Amino acid sequence: MRPPVGVCAVDTRTERIGIVMGHEGPYIQLRPYGGGREWDAEPVAVRQATPAERLRAATAYANARSRGELP
Repeated sequence: MRPPVGVCAVDTRTERIGIVMGHEGPYIQLRPYGGGREWDAEPVAVRQATPAERLRAATAYANARSRGELP
């Protein structure tokens, strides 16, 4: 699967949720929801995030910001 840029996706090998930032060589580049350092994921290990997973990521980000853990 090659999800389009901007889609919220899950790296099933690490269970991390990120936004697809691009496709570089054989990898998909993901950035954590809310920003941070990108990582490369193998296409066979990436799937589109469910609405519940997207909501969980957005809630975790909002909570971290409200606690002052993020800018």
